[in-house]
Amino acid sequence: MPSQPIEPSPQLSPPHVQRMHQILLWPLRLMPLGDAPGAPRRPWELLPKGAEAGPWRELIDEYTGDPASFHERHYQEFVTFLPYVQRFLYGDGRSPGRPLDGRSEAGMKVFRRRDLARLRVCPRPGAAPLTLDVVHVDLYFFFDVDVVLLNVEVSATDLELRQAQELLYRLGRAYPSGWDAQGLPLHSLASAEWLDAQGRVLSASDALEREHYIAHVQEHRAPCIAEHWAFVLRPLVVDHSNEPGALRFRQIEYYRMPMMAYLALDEPLALSRSDMVSLGLVTGPQGKPGSQQLPFAEQHLHDFESKYCYDRFWGDAGAAPNTRYLCSGHSLVVIGRADSVFFSCRDRGVLAHFRHQHFMIFLIAHFQKASLLMFSDRLVEALRRLNVQDAENVRRFKRAIRSSFEGFLRFSHRYWFHEVAEQAQSRALFRMCANHLELPVLYAEVKERITDMSAYLETDSIRRQANTVVRLTVVTIVGLVGTITTGFLGMNLLAEAEAPLSERLLYFALVLGVTIALTVYTMVKSKRLSDFLDVLSDERMSAWNKWRAFAAVWRSGPD
Repeated sequence: MPSQPIEPSPQLSPPHVQRMHQILLWPLRLMPLGDAPGAPRRPWELLPKGAEAGPWRELIDEYTGDPASFHERHYQEFVTFLPYVQRFLYGDGRSPGRPLDGRSEAGMKVFRRRDLARLRVCPRPGAAPLTLDVVHVDLYFFFDVDVVLLNVEVSATDLELRQAQELLYRLGRAYPSGWDAQGLPLHSLASAEWLDAQGRVLSASDALEREHYIAHVQEHRAPCIAEHWAFVLRPLVVDHSNEPGALRFRQIEYYRMPMMAYLALDEPLALSRSDMVSLGLVTGPQGKPGSQQLPFAEQHLHDFESKYCYDRFWGDAGAAPNTRYLCSGHSLVVIGRADSVFFSCRDRGVLAHFRHQHFMIFLIAHFQKASLLMFSDRLVEALRRLNVQDAENVRRFKRAIRSSFEGFLRFSHRYWFHEVAEQAQSRALFRMCANHLELPVLYAEVKERITDMSAYLETDSIRRQANTVVRLTVVTIVGLVGTITTGFLGMNLLAEAEAPLSERLLYFALVLGVTIALTVYTMVKSKRLSDFLDVLSDERMSAWNKWRAFAAVWRSGPD
């Protein structure tokens, strides 16, 4: 249960971060491939292969690779989740003699690049640069959903608390939010460089090029992704750019990437409430070192502990004492004692849980949100392109809506979960993520919009069928008059049964032409004829009004 605010003891010095892991998870929308928007595709198949292969390689994970690489931490990750979530994350179980086909695959494909070894950053102008170890850089693709997630995990040791707060606040930003009077970027890193294993710079940030960002927005009406992030994603390229590429993406959420962090502190109890709020809401350090200044007004933070803190292990007892989880939806931060063996254990402890179970919980929540936003965007785009005066455009609109409806059904039955685990901690963390991200509300809203669109198409189809039936009925009534008249007692107006074949064929052609012309003309006038038949059958109408309705059939001009 959430606890009351815990203030540090006066004698405790500011805490020191012995080890930090930071995980960035950036959801992006993949643009549809081909002529059928939203049709099920496998976009990862467009990644370069063979001699032209780029940096991305499909990850053969511990479940499908060498059995020697499957450890206890992977087993614990698997058994944490409920069976339907296991099928999404890891695929169907394999049985002896059962062939392995595409239907038994996991719901996602993971690709990893291994050329990035370190990330050298400078949080603020004039500050000493920090070099972070790159644990891994992955791309997560999903079957039947046009969403991709970039996952970057970095680690560092021996940091001051303010340095860790700066990294959490500034590292995961896709582009600068603005610049100060000196032209320095606001809120983002002053500089960032990706390094290879030999220490060579592979790519650097361009946050100081203010005019480039401004010109891009003016030209494309879309933000420009910072160069060091664009480098990581290639060959995926921004859709609103002149850069060539088959795999194109658009930003789907805020420019701050969702973030997870693991902080092993020498003394967690030395954290002030201001520090807790800064870490939980990722606001960066407040004031001077040792300051107790809160980032927001006290009345805004009165429920911080009950709303954002999971304090089941925030005590002196247990295998990992003084462990606290801070979840705001956008972020999930765990803090604890560095000298606790269980807290720092990468195989069975909190660190293992953070990098496996809790990461998957965070990924599922943000994948669900990104998918729902993607479906909403597709509906808006289909409506924006609709032109009811163009029959072909209307057909494309119907195909797009039906494709969205089918895709949403697949998402709902394969990827949408209210619960992912029965284990108390995992269940609580997923609920906190889902509630802060407002996933149930967003799902209901998108479902209602797609249902409304589908209902509109169905109603429109029924209307068209009804109009067709009306027209056919009118044509039948008109034809019935002539059929009965000419067929009465088998009467023939022209007795040409014994006439030469050529004469009979001539009569046949003439009658056929007249019949076709009369049918076509009747179809043209079927709307007015239908109105006339309605008036004619109405006993309340006078003979004069019925005559006027008949005359209106032949009147020129619009109905």
